[in-house]
Amino acid sequence: MRFGMPWSGADVAREAEQAGVSAFCTGEFADHDAYMTLSEMVASTERALVGPAIAYAFARTPYAHATAMRQLHARAPGRLFLGLGSAAFRVNRDWLGVPADRPVDRIAETVDAVRAWLHAENGEQIRYSGEFYSIDADVRAPVLGRLDIPVLLAAFNKRMAATAGRVADGVIGHGLFTRSWWNDIVRPAVQKGVAERPRAASPAEHGWIITAVDDAAPQRAIADARRMIAFYLTVKTYDPFVAHHGWDAPVARLRAAFRTGDTEGMAAAVTDEMLTEIALCGTTADAKDMLTRRAGSLPRSVGYFAPPSFLVSPKRRTAYARASLALIDAIRVES
Repeated sequence: MRFGMPWSGADVAREAEQAGVSAFCTGEFADHDAYMTLSEMVASTERALVGPAIAYAFARTPYAHATAMRQLHARAPGRLFLGLGSAAFRVNRDWLGVPADRPVDRIAETVDAVRAWLHAENGEQIRYSGEFYSIDADVRAPVLGRLDIPVLLAAFNKRMAATAGRVADGVIGHGLFTRSWWNDIVRPAVQKGVAERPRAASPAEHGWIITAVDDAAPQRAIADARRMIAFYLTVKTYDPFVAHHGWDAPVARLRAAFRTGDTEGMAAAVTDEMLTEIALCGTTADAKDMLTRRAGSLPRSVGYFAPPSFLVSPKRRTAYARASLALIDAIRVES
């Protein structure tokens, strides 16, 4: 397993690469673009694997995803991956103004259409015909050539995980993932998808892990991890996860607190069991102990030790990123 982290800037990246971090990723939101951040990552790293985890799949055409990766590949050959996520229904409908229905079917086609552009050779017509995309491009300029950049899908529930196994090169797990969710739900679903379309290589597993380490203020770190978990669980997409773990009652409490703006009540509703199953937090020693107890519950290819972002300042997120470097040796032991 590679140790990775979400991008925290060039200064932290230099320290992280020296400490043994070998992968960086970026997400995106209303205030940051995945490919602009990826460009910074490419320019500021030398050896690390880099890519979006994730870029909003439907915010751009397949052409736009592929051309961004082509341009960045010229500066970081062999180091890129492309992680795509369907985004929430309301994000697609209300923020992006794009169709929000049938996200699983739509993203499966997106992967194929992006690959049509990435695998395009000079002098060959680029054709793809599906329900959602139709491409018939004759690019006369000699700017193409096949690129085998891995395409991964963010997958939480069974159907999307099976789709990742069927059409993509791997899966990106959510920060909420537990040992049971990986082993009992996601991995079997991915393998079901793989069986429908066998390939030589096993699918890659990337995943975010909520990590908040502060030896000087461990209770604040724990509170930040609780709030992050609570914020994620306000989303009904994760209801099967909640039911699987028997966490319906605390999630009902945190959602009630969220509706009234009671962020402390949200955090208080996150039980100790939820915290230890999902996060690494507290002191460095606490986080290492949590990590040891979570052996087998981490993504097999790359684990991104992700600072909480909900109501956490950029300065504190950077401090959490630096503190997570102390866990690298423990990860090597567990891998």
